[in-house]
Amino acid sequence: MLTIENAVDGKRYVSTGRRVPVFNPATGEVSAELPLSTLSELNDAVASAKKAQVAWGNTPPMKRARVMFKFKALLDQYADDIAREISREHGKVHDDALGEVARGIDCVDFACGIPQLLKGEFSRNVGPSIDTYSDRQPLGVVAGITPFNFPAMVPMWMYPAAIACGNAFILKPSERDPSASMLSWNLFMEAGLPEGILNIVHGDKEMVDGILDHADIKAVSFVGSTPIAEYVYQRGVKAGKRVQALGGAKNHMVIMPDADLDQVADALMGAGYGSAGERCMAISVAVPVGKETADALVAKLKPRVESLKIGPATDKDAEMGPVVTAMHRDKILGYIDSGVEQGADLVVDGRGFTLQGYEGGYYVGGTLFDNVTPEMTIYKEEIFGPVLSVVRANDFAEAVKLINDHEYGNGTAIFTRDGDAAREFADKIEVGMVGINVPIPVPVAYHSFGGWKRSLFGDHSIYGPEGVHFYTRLKTVTTRWPAGIKGGAEFSFPSVK
Repeated sequence: MLTIENAVDGKRYVSTGRRVPVFNPATGEVSAELPLSTLSELNDAVASAKKAQVAWGNTPPMKRARVMFKFKALLDQYADDIAREISREHGKVHDDALGEVARGIDCVDFACGIPQLLKGEFSRNVGPSIDTYSDRQPLGVVAGITPFNFPAMVPMWMYPAAIACGNAFILKPSERDPSASMLSWNLFMEAGLPEGILNIVHGDKEMVDGILDHADIKAVSFVGSTPIAEYVYQRGVKAGKRVQALGGAKNHMVIMPDADLDQVADALMGAGYGSAGERCMAISVAVPVGKETADALVAKLKPRVESLKIGPATDKDAEMGPVVTAMHRDKILGYIDSGVEQGADLVVDGRGFTLQGYEGGYYVGGTLFDNVTPEMTIYKEEIFGPVLSVVRANDFAEAVKLINDHEYGNGTAIFTRDGDAAREFADKIEVGMVGINVPIPVPVAYHSFGGWKRSLFGDHSIYGPEGVHFYTRLKTVTTRWPAGIKGGAEFSFPSVK
């Protein structure tokens, strides 16, 4: 059986820690064994990173960019292999996995521009013969703790920018699907990354706490559920670290009466059921405005949800794969049970779905609820599965209030032909990422990703310009040379006269 290794100081080795199985969600079979790193091994990784970072931080940005360009070329070459690793351990269909890899590569592409991104500012003659310039310098050793749902893309939201900025990086991938990160590490080393600059240590909560408490780790990036994001933020900040912790979501799509319902149905199928709903930007709540709109929308969605093509990634016709673990499958089924018990109308029931030849897999059928209300558990909590809830609104104002009253503020969308309604929605909605006739408004790599309210803890969004700022600190230097210095002491506060 495959044993997954750590990667520290440019070398791969098998950890001496506790061992856990890695499953293939399509079959329920164990596909690999993952040793969980010890705190001693974490200390070794951080020591290696700290030592290597000094020279890397002093390497000219153009030379760091050249390594990034080589890494990007190798990722392009081996994208299909990485996607297969994702599908094998996560369960998402191959095209979806390939799309994930492509969005991760976009972030590497952005990091290739680091010479321009790190340019500071210069002001001449801010005072008599005095000049001022600013510079962004690396933090040192930084770390990332990443989730199971995007095992290639989310780590690439973090370590390419951090490393391009001159830092060394400690990555703790999800223990459920760690192989994609290991393959990417191989490619980065082949691209010429110095030993010790990217280190991978596997683990569970013990490793998370070790990272958060380690004095030599200066910043931590995290993506996961809101309770854990809040925990990571509070513990990391208490330890004196810079922390960006992205949490959960309950993303709404408002459907106005003038919207093209065929376009809306297409959008909701992809955004609600793609990747089995295991996306922090999935649309899990549809908010049709007006009874006529709601009735027509549900009528269009019902047959499409019933006919979803569900299967393993090896089935090229599959539109949706299994969920990641048996425990998560059972949690989703529990949410469906609670929706029925609390009075929602179950239009399409995904419970009891089985696939011939894959009876051991972790499958949940597409599920559709209507007449969901805000006090129901399936509305309040993030299900992270193929469950779409229809919450009816009488008018635009009620739809906006519904979204603004929710504790999460990650992503949202509106479908309409009315420019006034779209502009007002974008202006008034209390959500970090907004789509206008775009169902999943994930920003491209040269913008930044981040929600509001309890979807983000910390002052920085992730990747893009915000990522460069998070992984660097500003230094401002004010200079005056002796020829411009007048004799005599100055006791007043410096100012321009």
